[in-house]
Amino acid sequence: MATDSRTVLATSGGYRWGARTRIAFNGLVHHAVDLSGAHGRRPRIAFVGTASGDAKDFNYAVLEAGRVAGFDVTTVDLFPMPNHDDTAAVLLEQDVVWVQGGSVANLLAVWDVHDLRPAMRAAWEAGVVLSGVSAGSICWYLGGTTDSFGPELRAVTNGLGLLPYGNGVHYDSEAERRPTVHRLVADGTLPVTHCTDDGVGLVYRGTELVEAVTEVEGKGAYVVTKGGDGITEERIEPRLLPAP
Repeated sequence: MATDSRTVLATSGGYRWGARTRIAFNGLVHHAVDLSGAHGRRPRIAFVGTASGDAKDFNYAVLEAGRVAGFDVTTVDLFPMPNHDDTAAVLLEQDVVWVQGGSVANLLAVWDVHDLRPAMRAAWEAGVVLSGVSAGSICWYLGGTTDSFGPELRAVTNGLGLLPYGNGVHYDSEAERRPTVHRLVADGTLPVTHCTDDGVGLVYRGTELVEAVTEVEGKGAYVVTKGGDGITEERIEPRLLPAP
């Protein structure tokens, strides 16, 4: 058990090119480990690649990134079958659960097949830091914007709901993300929605947003709210993380 506080780090980043590896863990993954309080031993990270179909080549890239960073990475696969006898128990043994991007709609559907919603909640309540990128960010909220169904962005509204907000990812890099969030908040499909530019993460203790952090200078986070005069978007300036 990593920390006494329920913690989520929801991001639109976490990776960079590696010097000798396909990828390396960037500042946001390292910050998830820092939030866990894992000190004096190798931090333990569960990598969950469900949203991208548990791609074995990317699993290997993540294992190599973990080796370089000094982390013990365990892959949690559900395709073609779970690769652990007791997935819920494996999650509870970690300092961090990092969920990969991809299709958030498929991610949630497969988690439901394997009854992982209560397992993820149990890990969160036990103090394991829940984190991830893109689909691995949206999943912790009530919902968000997704291209899971096709190129035209749509809402997904069956997230785990650990965080009682909507979530908008890739806010600065995909032109339709911002207007889609605004429309979905305006029509009530999404509640107050927290958004991240690429490279930015949002830190929650319990359900309270306590800080925005970034691995890329100049990026922002945003809170989109529906009010009497329409939509309000408040920018939050993230704290720049040290280079790993």
